[in-house]
Amino acid sequence: MPRPDLTVLAIPAFVGAMGAEFWWQRRYPAAPGEDRAGDYELGDTIASLAMGVGSLVAPFVIGPTMRRLAPGSTRAGTALLGLGVAAGIATTIGDVLRSRADHGGRLPAAGTLPSDQTPPTTVRSRIDALGLMTSGSAVAAVGSASVAAASIWAMQTSASKLAERSPLSMRSGTAAYLVAIAGWDFIYYWNHRLSHESRWLWAVHVVHHSSERYNLSTALRQPVAEGFTMVVPYGLLALLGIPPRYIEDARAINLIYQFWIHTEAVTSIGWLEKVLNTPSHHRAHHGSQRQYLDINHGSILILWDKLFGTFEPEVERVRYGLTRNIGTYNLGTIATHEWRDITSSPTWSDRFGFLLRGPGWAYERREQLAPITGDPVAIGRVSEPVTG
Repeated sequence: MPRPDLTVLAIPAFVGAMGAEFWWQRRYPAAPGEDRAGDYELGDTIASLAMGVGSLVAPFVIGPTMRRLAPGSTRAGTALLGLGVAAGIATTIGDVLRSRADHGGRLPAAGTLPSDQTPPTTVRSRIDALGLMTSGSAVAAVGSASVAAASIWAMQTSASKLAERSPLSMRSGTAAYLVAIAGWDFIYYWNHRLSHESRWLWAVHVVHHSSERYNLSTALRQPVAEGFTMVVPYGLLALLGIPPRYIEDARAINLIYQFWIHTEAVTSIGWLEKVLNTPSHHRAHHGSQRQYLDINHGSILILWDKLFGTFEPEVERVRYGLTRNIGTYNLGTIATHEWRDITSSPTWSDRFGFLLRGPGWAYERREQLAPITGDPVAIGRVSEPVTG
């Protein structure tokens, strides 16, 4: 019989805590005319809970899928790799043909913008058709390569796989359990930090930051596609002789701890603020003001942020959400809005830049490309300062 997942067992407590927070908000309402960001809003809460349910179901689908799509291990994996290569060739050909058509048969000099002269209607329609074809093949190429890389990485760095390679025997007892919890927390800090610094990881993690509200339901707004990323492997703990079952419990304890810090009902917990990640520290982490960007990445301990220079206390009242909010509760948009740049990118440099470089670079580059790609969202923001 499989061991129960502690996060699943904690669901009744999550629901009860949200009920208690809602009761507290009703008992201590916001001032007349004040829109308190910590209060529950029906559409936002439904979106957060739906994403939470999706994040629980997704591993049962993504896990087996990743194992089947690992190149070299299965026919499906080999086919995926072949699809990526074919799509990459098709995209490159499309890029060249579209560029030639757009510039009268002459390739433009590097770094130049297209001519302001509009091509004839027939040529323009061909360019648009090539653009549509290229955007689809580009998504297939980048998506196939990303899934293949993530599949191989996940298989080779799992706790069970690395446990087989550990030179140490598996240890049991309280000390090993505490090492598992502390070790997971340390690795989580770096993965969370990378999720704010790498566009690939940010495109997945941004789901959690997409709400402009901040209450316990926000803790459940989790991404459903985390399995399709490459992270610092938590399985490294197995090389230290930590049993995989301890590592799995450490994951659950880490996630359960993070639930209670998503609230405005707790202002401070006294001297423990110096050691632990708390609602105050995590409120700042969810802030969209410049001073709150990319700070306080810890989960249980705030010590990692203080040690590695990413700590920032909550001083100014936090404005939650993104530097450019999406303004919708549509689950599809919440889950995928950061991926659209690859479909409109005109070169491989931009496509992989949007995948691998930082979010700040991506937003700036999106606006630079807006006159070329015709992105109405980016065009409307060309005059806005970039803040994240």
